[in-house]
Amino acid sequence: MASRKLTRSMWRGVDRVDAKLVPFLRTAAVPLLRISLGIVFVWFGALKVFDISPVSALVARTVYWVDPDLFVPALGALEMFVGLMLLVGRAMRLTLFLFVAQMVGTFLTFFVLPEVTFRDGNLLLLTVEGEFVVKNLVLISAAMVVGTTIRRRSARVALAGSDGARGVGPRGIEP
Repeated sequence: MASRKLTRSMWRGVDRVDAKLVPFLRTAAVPLLRISLGIVFVWFGALKVFDISPVSALVARTVYWVDPDLFVPALGALEMFVGLMLLVGRAMRLTLFLFVAQMVGTFLTFFVLPEVTFRDGNLLLLTVEGEFVVKNLVLISAAMVVGTTIRRRSARVALAGSDGARGVGPRGIEP
């Protein structure tokens, strides 16, 4: 009987923590996800621009038909642009399109250089390079989560601007 009371008491404590934590997470999680993606993209892009990225050779070998002295820094500049736009939260439709396009492009490595991404030709045995590319599935999923906020933001902007400076939306509803 005492253990039941302890268990109920513990769950009440968990519920109290959840009551505070979950609303915070609902508010902060997606912006923090957007910012962390931005940091990663600026960082990785800068490494390519300054020719100190550990994946520059892999990128050059994957896109072998383009001059790597042009392509790798250009890719880095694109990544930095995407990262900066994620950090400031502007032009998110374009930014997320470019983000996903770049991420999907990384999967070319599996087709162009399978001997580099798989061990002994086994599709289940990834090399370090293969793991590096596969983890991009998580980044793409994170971008999809960030993308779920685009419509809400544009709806708020439309509501706020529909009645001039007062910020009153259609039918006189405060945004």
